[in-house]
Amino acid sequence: MAYLTTTGSGQPVLILKEGTSRSRGKEAQRNNIMAARVIGEVLKTTLGPRGMDKMLIDNLGDITITNDGAAILNEIEVEHPAAKMMVEIAKTQDDMVGDGTTTAVVLASELLKKAEELLDQNIHPIILVSGYRKAAQKAIEVVGKISTPVDIKDRKTLLKVALTTMSSKAVGTAREHLAEIAIDAVSQIAEDRGDKKLADIDNIQIIKKTGKSLLETQLVQGIIVDKEVVNPGMPRKKENAKIALLDCPLEIEKTEISAEIRIRDPAQMQAFLDQENTMMQEMAQKLKKAGAEVVFCQKGIDDMVQHFLAKEGIMAARRVKESDMEKLSKATGARIVSDLDDLKATDLGKAGLVEERKIGDDKMIFVEKCKDPHSVAILIRAGLERLVDEAERAMTDALSVVSDVVENNRIVPGGGAVEIEVAKELRKYATKVGGREQLAIEAFADAVEVIPRTLAENAGLEPIDILVNLRAAHEKEDGKNSGVNVFTGKIQNSLDNGVIEPAVVKEQALKSAAESAAMILRIDDVIASSKPKGGPGGPGGGAPGGPEGED
Repeated sequence: MAYLTTTGSGQPVLILKEGTSRSRGKEAQRNNIMAARVIGEVLKTTLGPRGMDKMLIDNLGDITITNDGAAILNEIEVEHPAAKMMVEIAKTQDDMVGDGTTTAVVLASELLKKAEELLDQNIHPIILVSGYRKAAQKAIEVVGKISTPVDIKDRKTLLKVALTTMSSKAVGTAREHLAEIAIDAVSQIAEDRGDKKLADIDNIQIIKKTGKSLLETQLVQGIIVDKEVVNPGMPRKKENAKIALLDCPLEIEKTEISAEIRIRDPAQMQAFLDQENTMMQEMAQKLKKAGAEVVFCQKGIDDMVQHFLAKEGIMAARRVKESDMEKLSKATGARIVSDLDDLKATDLGKAGLVEERKIGDDKMIFVEKCKDPHSVAILIRAGLERLVDEAERAMTDALSVVSDVVENNRIVPGGGAVEIEVAKELRKYATKVGGREQLAIEAFADAVEVIPRTLAENAGLEPIDILVNLRAAHEKEDGKNSGVNVFTGKIQNSLDNGVIEPAVVKEQALKSAAESAAMILRIDDVIASSKPKGGPGGPGGGAPGGPEGED
C-alpha cells in the first residue's frame, strides 16, 4: 500500500513507496510491547533451579535442549524488530558477565507490561522513560549497598557462586565436580593488571567429547590440540618436551609467477631434486639445532620434511588453529615464530608431557603438566551429545560467574533477596521524587518483583504468599539477605543458604532491562518497507493507521 496525504486543494501526494506499511502512536507502541513481552514469556518458565527446559529444533532438524536464556534466544529465529531488541539484551548480558540473561529479559518484559498499564492512564512515554532511568540508577545503588566484599581466595564462597549458577542446569550430581574444575581453571588463568585482577575466560579452552560420564570431565594444565601427529614414524609421547610454535610453512614455496627451468642434462635434474631435498633436510636440522622436540605448525608440513623430522625423533602437528597457537604460547611460554631462521632455543616452550591420545573416534594431542600455564583446557565428557552440550553451557556460566567475582569481588544474596530489597527501597525513593515520575518508579519496583514471583511459580509454590513473606522479612533490620528457598518453600538467609550471585550480574541485568524498555517505549511510529516478494504487513504489523488516505 502506498501512503498518501493530500494538499489543501485536495491534491493527493505520495509520501511512502508502494508496499510500505506504517503503524503509529498507541498501535505502534502496543505492537512493540506485545512482541517484546512474548520473548519474556518464552523464557519465564526457565528461571531458577526448578525452571523447565526448552526443546529447540532448527531447520536442519538439529535438536537443542536447554534452559539457558542466551542459548534459547540464539537458536530461535526472531522476526519482529522489537523482539530482536530483547534478543540483543540477552546477547549483551551474556557477553558482559556471562550469566543472568533470563533475569534481564524477564525483567525487561515486565517493565514493558507495567509501562503499558501506565500508558493506558495517559501518562506520556517520556515521563515513563525518565522515571525508569532514575529507578534503574537507584536500584544499582541499592545493589551496591547490599553487596558484600569477598576474598577471591575464599574457595568455599567461589564454590557457592558456581553452584548457584549451575543449579538450574541438567548436570545433576556432577555439579560440584564441574564447579571445582571451573574454580581451578579461573584461578590458574587470573592475572594481576596494576591493582586489578583480570580473569579472561577466553584463555580457557573447552573441548567436548561424547563417551564416559560427566564425572570424568577433567581440567588439563595445558592445552588440547584437536590434531593428530602428522607422520606414523614420529613418537606419540614426549616427556619434559621443548616445544616450537611456527607460523610458517615447512614446505618449499612455489613461485608466485609461472617459472620455467630449462634442464639440458639429466645430472642437472638430479641436482635440482637433491637441492629440494637438502632444503627440506635443513628445515628439520634447524629445528633439531634449536632443541625442539615437538613442533606445532600453523601452516602445512611437506611429506619429505615430515620424514626428516621423524628421523630426528621430533613430534609434529600441522594446520593448528591460530586460537590454539595463542593458547599454546600462553600455556607453554613458547614464542610463535614466523621465520624458521629466527628460531632460537629461547623461543621454545616447555611442557611436562606431550602425548597423542584417542578420545572416542578422534586422536588429539594433549600438551599438559605445564609449569604455570596462563591458558588451560577443560575436556567435557558425557554419555549423550545433548548432555555434553548442556554441560558446556553450565561450565561456561560457572567460569563466567567465578571470573566476575575474581574481577569485581562483590557478591549479593540470590533467591529473589536483591529484587525485594530493591523494590522496597524504590518505593521509599518514589515518594521523594513525586509527580508523575513517582508512578513510573513504583511501576519499576513492582516489575522487579517479577523475579522472586517467577522463582516461586516455577517451583510450584504460591507466589502471593511468598512475596508477602519476603516483604515482611525485608522489613526487619537484618532481613536484607532473605530470599526464597525454592526446594522447601521457606524464607531463608540466602547467604547462609549458599545461594550467592556476583553483584555485577545483577547490576548489568538492571541496566540492560531498563535501557531496552526505555528504547522500546520511545518508539511511536513503525514504518516498514515492502519485502521483495510482496505481501502486506511488515514487522510493524497490520494495515497503515491514521485518518489520511491509503491506497
